[in-house]
Amino acid sequence: MVRAKICGLSEPATLRAAIEAGADAVGFVFYPPSPRAVDPATAAALAALAGDALRVGLFVEPEDKTLQDVLEAVPLDLLQLHGQESPQRVEEIRNSTGLPVMKAISLRSGDDLEKIPAYEAIADWLLFDAKPPAGADLPGGNGISFDWHLLENRRWRRPAMLSGGLDAGNLAEAVAITGIGWVDVSSGVETAPGCKDEKKIREFLRIAHGLKGSSPAAGKEK
Repeated sequence: MVRAKICGLSEPATLRAAIEAGADAVGFVFYPPSPRAVDPATAAALAALAGDALRVGLFVEPEDKTLQDVLEAVPLDLLQLHGQESPQRVEEIRNSTGLPVMKAISLRSGDDLEKIPAYEAIADWLLFDAKPPAGADLPGGNGISFDWHLLENRRWRRPAMLSGGLDAGNLAEAVAITGIGWVDVSSGVETAPGCKDEKKIREFLRIAHGLKGSSPAAGKEK
């Protein structure tokens, strides 16, 4: 079974739909420019509905104060760093918060793979996403994918998650090529940026759970 994270949840109805459909992780965006951003109070209320799913907080080059304010309010299980954080900064955040960290690595060409080892040595998880297009306002959630063959026949020492333009229509192909055991979706289950669709969430999760990934998986025991 491929495990799946539904990211950018901001309303109780769609979060409940994700949990009821078996979401393995739910993501809350703490990056104000994003149409999916939530404040700590809203995220805390949503996190209370998450059951056994991993509660993931997405940050983009966060200051220590931002992390502190969020973590005082929201019981997160995993921090997702989706900016240009250096390996040193990843390690600082991991040590200061005491929480596992997932580092997003943006890919477009084979050259982008060269930065993976430095993060793999420090981060608890790796997340592979598409490089944003020129002029994009967001580092992720842009609904574009990368060449999945870049990850073909590769294995990682850390749990790895695949993101970038995934939806119910291309999920099986992406997993077949990469073999990754976790997938992450946001725009692929939306009707508009930030507007999650319960039917799309259920369909994505149905397909994910029917697939087989071969890379290391990790998460809460259910």
